[in-house]
Amino acid sequence: MTFQMKDQMNTHPKINDETKTRILAELAQLEQAEEVTVLYACESGSRAWGFESEDSDYDVRFIYLRRTPWYLSIQDKRDVIEKPIDDELDISGWDLPKALQLLRKSNPPLLEWMQSPIVYQQTSSFVDRLRDLMGEYYSPISCMYHYLHMAENNYRKYLKETLVWTKKYFYVLRPVLACIWIEKGLGVVPIEFGKLVDGVVEDTQLRTEIEILLEKKRSGAELDRGPKNRILSGFLETQLDRLRAEAQRPAKTRNPATLDLLFLEVLKEVNGARIGETV
Repeated sequence: MTFQMKDQMNTHPKINDETKTRILAELAQLEQAEEVTVLYACESGSRAWGFESEDSDYDVRFIYLRRTPWYLSIQDKRDVIEKPIDDELDISGWDLPKALQLLRKSNPPLLEWMQSPIVYQQTSSFVDRLRDLMGEYYSPISCMYHYLHMAENNYRKYLKETLVWTKKYFYVLRPVLACIWIEKGLGVVPIEFGKLVDGVVEDTQLRTEIEILLEKKRSGAELDRGPKNRILSGFLETQLDRLRAEAQRPAKTRNPATLDLLFLEVLKEVNGARIGETV
């Protein structure tokens, strides 16, 4: 049985033209104001995961490159750009060296960005080359550690009491299923929630409860505080206890030589060889 979400498994609603135009305009304004090139911009939140509701905001994440002279300094400089969050858009991004350092550490959010089904902008060969390196720098232990801590924190915050925040089941289910995906040796964890469910959830009753909750969230039903779902809570509590007992601390990061070379090549590809400019 294939897990169904909306019309078909792993399908995603098209971003309407008005919203996409606004997002691209925001990115263009950011490029001009910050003097950067946006190499890659994608959706990273519930819309990319596949369990958004009608009023979900847009979580736009991007990787950018500054002009070459910016990197020719020993000063510590900010490596994140964040625009003020409004009712609809949440836009932030990482400088390319920061992104490469995070890939070296097998950072799960970055690995998820690279798999987003909703891509707003892509410049240069960078993204395809970074995707090619994901397998080389993927660390199951590091990713397991990240997802387990995410699940534990969200469980303590939203699902531990008698009355729970119902919609927050997704924010514990997703990282728990990610841990099981890693345990099964299935490789880099997919960003799409439906793929996780299809890959690791075998219990029919559990799948049914997940699908019912998804339909409620998609329809805009009120999913605030309410009684625990016996099946979902029982599954999460059992898995968290088991995963916690088996957790390991991440190993050392991988050799950065390949990433250093990629950085230099992308710098030349996007900016050219103009090193003598002033910052």
